Amino acid sequence: MSAAEARGESLAALSRLIGRNAAYLQQFVQRGSPRRLAESDRRTLAAYLGIGEALLGGPETAAAGLVRVPRYLVAVSAGPGALVEADIAADGEAIDPALLRRLGVRPGDATIVTARGDSMMPTIADGDELLVDVSDRSLEATAAGALFVARIDGVLVVKRLARQRGGVVVTSDNPLYPVMIVSTLEVIGRVVRLTRRLK
Repeated sequence: MSAAEARGESLAALSRLIGRNAAYLQQFVQRGSPRRLAESDRRTLAAYLGIGEALLGGPETAAAGLVRVPRYLVAVSAGPGALVEADIAADGEAIDPALLRRLGVRPGDATIVTARGDSMMPTIADGDELLVDVSDRSLEATAAGALFVARIDGVLVVKRLARQRGGVVVTSDNPLYPVMIVSTLEVIGRVVRLTRRLK
């Protein structure tokens, strides 16, 4: 373990630190036995060496003070629409809770999805990641035409939504896509931030 070498510690000394026999960590590193360190051993070693538990075979966790926001494996259509299924990705994103507060989002209400298509260009491009506040679903409580993720006829889309008499106006930013008026839809949440990877 390079972290042990950096601190000038032997594997034998670290084994004793966690109350194990002197050869315990040597066997773990060279032979893979045990296959996984006990959680308490991993926590003690990570704290002593100043490293993340993931480097010792533990799960990835958010850095201290950050909030882990789940990323859904779902392509939210910013095009004509596509049927999709949603699963939670293993990684998510670690976000500063101060940023969430500035955005007005409680940590447990934040999710991340990916946009697909060009109907929301130039605002949202294909591949943009959208931070969604799933607690904000009221079209009356937000400015007309705010960006929402919604399910329309079983299709997840990201569009501008505004309630009017007789239904909800569904608008794309790309003028090539027509405005729709729908009578029923399920609002998933309001888009509060987008992240774009520069190519």
